[in-house]
Amino acid sequence: MMPTTANRRPAAAPRLPLPDERGAGTVARKAPSRPTEPLSRAGADILRIVSDPRTPVFVTEHANGRRIYGYWRPLDAGSGRGGCYVALSRAECDALHAAGRITLGEPVADPAKTTYRVRPARTAPAAARATSVPVRTPVAPVTRGLRVAPAARCA
Repeated sequence: MMPTTANRRPAAAPRLPLPDERGAGTVARKAPSRPTEPLSRAGADILRIVSDPRTPVFVTEHANGRRIYGYWRPLDAGSGRGGCYVALSRAECDALHAAGRITLGEPVADPAKTTYRVRPARTAPAAARATSVPVRTPVAPVTRGLRVAPAARCA
């Protein structure tokens, strides 16, 4: 008798990076200077949500390897919508994390799960990337009052 696919458990997803031994945080990944491929529409929406400082996004990794990315959507009084927890696409979030577009904060662990804050990857400010030296252009000294050169006098 052949086993059916309905009885099979799905394969566990790969685990997120773990904190280093010193407890200084998660393993840092250097963000690429330019994205290698354009974002999908869902990826762009997720990056927009993660980049909004008013919307804290978290990923919870359970002991069995299941990861859930999500945020709390506050109640909108005008439309009456919201007031619920919204899950984000795990595949899109994992792709953004692998590409270095989002980073994970300090882990908060308990026996059944570990929770990380999800933030957009920081890029170096433009001033720090291109260290420019101010250019000084020579300017003729300014004199007080008008002087007329001797050859330019009128008779």
